[in-house]
Amino acid sequence: MRPPIGFDRYIRLAQRFLIRGRLPALLLAVGRKVGKKGFRLGAAKETLGLFHSLLLAWWRGQYRGVDRKAILTIMGALLYFLSPIDVIPDWMLTFGFIDDLAVLAWVAKTWKKELDAFKAWRDTQPVSLRQSLNAPPAPAEKPAHGVVIIEKT
Repeated sequence: MRPPIGFDRYIRLAQRFLIRGRLPALLLAVGRKVGKKGFRLGAAKETLGLFHSLLLAWWRGQYRGVDRKAILTIMGALLYFLSPIDVIPDWMLTFGFIDDLAVLAWVAKTWKKELDAFKAWRDTQPVSLRQSLNAPPAPAEKPAHGVVIIEKT
């Protein structure tokens, strides 16, 4: 399955976010947008939650069984979701989030095996760990020792 038009731009942006240690800030921004009063996402809210948990577990060094391309693609999808100016601008009320939802669905389908493996791992973890993965990260949270940040190519 081919990536959405112009999505490579968001992959490059995701790479810069990782290099600068900005993953926690990204997750906090997505959480704020999803938590807005009157913001309805339906099934996409579950997908966003899964992306959040996976990225946070990876960042904290709790889960390492994920392809680095998946990390970048998921981060790219979150950046696309946050961007008000994309294929269909978000200010176009009813239609503005259609492309965002399509990108989230594309990423979920493309990396289904990775996401399923993470869910299986997460479901075997203690309740306290599962809850911590659903909570927002600390704004200046640093990556765990041994987490390799993707280098510039």
